[in-house]
This record gives sequence, C-alpha cells and structure tokens, in this order.
Amino acid sequence: MREEELEIALKVVIVGNGGVGKSSMIQRYCKGIYTKDYKKTIGVDFLERQIEIDGEDVRIMLWDTAGQEEFDAITKAYYRGAQACVLTFSTTDRCSFEAIKAWKIKVENECGEIPTVLVQNKIDLIDQTVVSFDEAENLARSLGCRLIRTSVKEDVNVASVFRYLATKCHQAMKQQYSTVVQTIQPTISAYSPSFQSKTNGTIVLRPSKKSTKRKNVFKKCGIL
Repeated sequence: MREEELEIALKVVIVGNGGVGKSSMIQRYCKGIYTKDYKKTIGVDFLERQIEIDGEDVRIMLWDTAGQEEFDAITKAYYRGAQACVLTFSTTDRCSFEAIKAWKIKVENECGEIPTVLVQNKIDLIDQTVVSFDEAENLARSLGCRLIRTSVKEDVNVASVFRYLATKCHQAMKQQYSTVVQTIQPTISAYSPSFQSKTNGTIVLRPSKKSTKRKNVFKKCGIL
C-alpha cells in the first residue's frame, strides 16, 4: 500500500457518569442533532466522523460507554486500544465531578497514559451549577488535562473537544514517524562501521547495516 493511501484513524473513548451528556455529545458532533430526552446507554455506542488535520484526513471513531457500574465488565473491554479519552462531567451534577478521577484510573488501567481532555458539560445551565470554574480548572491541572467547557444543547465547544485530541494525536504521530525515519537512514561517513577503503585509493561507501524494517510509529495514533 502506498503512503498516500494510508488512512489515519483515532479511537476515542468518552467516559463519565450516566446522564452527563456523553451520548448527546457524539450525536451532536457526528450527526449535528440534539436529543433532549435522556436514554441510558446499554453497554457501548459508536459513531465516527472524518475531519482534516494539517491537510490530512483523520477518521475519529467515538466510543460512548455506559456510565453505570453494572456495565463495567462490558465497557472496560472497549477501552482497550483507545488512543485518546474524553472525561466528562455535568456542571449540575456534583457526583459526576467527584467521580472523574476514578474514571481516569479505569481508562489508564486498560490503555495506559493517553491524550485526555476534561469536559465540563451543560454550562448553559449556569444557574443550576454545583461545580465552580475554579474547581474544574484545579481538577484538570491535577490530572494533567486540558479543560474544555461545553454546552451540547447550544453546540458550544463540542467540535473543539475532538479537534484538540485529533490534533494532539496527529502531532505525536508525526514526531514519532520523523524520529524513526531518521534512525533508519543509511550513514555515509568515513567514521561509519561500514566504511571501507581499498588500497588502490578508491573509497567504497556502503549503507550501514541497520534494519530497514518500518517500525510501528502509530502506537498512540492508529493507521489503517
């Protein structure tokens, strides 16, 4: 397969307590619709959208996981292989805010450390908020995550969440690829172990015997 035929795919898991707006978020982002009625996600839901980052197509695969404990055994299996994570809580639900650290641990237990963003949803309900902006910022800082405040209902900053993660992952992929390309380039130097000098004065330069096999540089970002 030629390099131009490769497709970059990013698996993103959206986690958090039930009722914080995870399903509505991916519906808004992928389909441009908002459903007011709440329906509990049974296990896992899936949607995808393709966007362009730095002139390259990136397919974002969004996995919406149930927030109830009875589905833990199911949802944990879907965390595996994720390259990015959205930690979501509702600004009107104190318990969802306090559960964020536990959600982050659940994801890290399956995926290790991956690019993550903290989302404070339902900011349109400012008169009902039970989590201050300072509290949210302090949590994001302690987790090493960027905080993005959203209103899925009003379509505020929803696209920013996924573009931020896609851009961060794409940049990491390019850096890893650049590093690998540099390490597999043949060395042409009189100081290379492959340098040979014949007695007739002719200098023969041979490629260094380094592996030319292409390494997997897409550990953090998928490629199909």
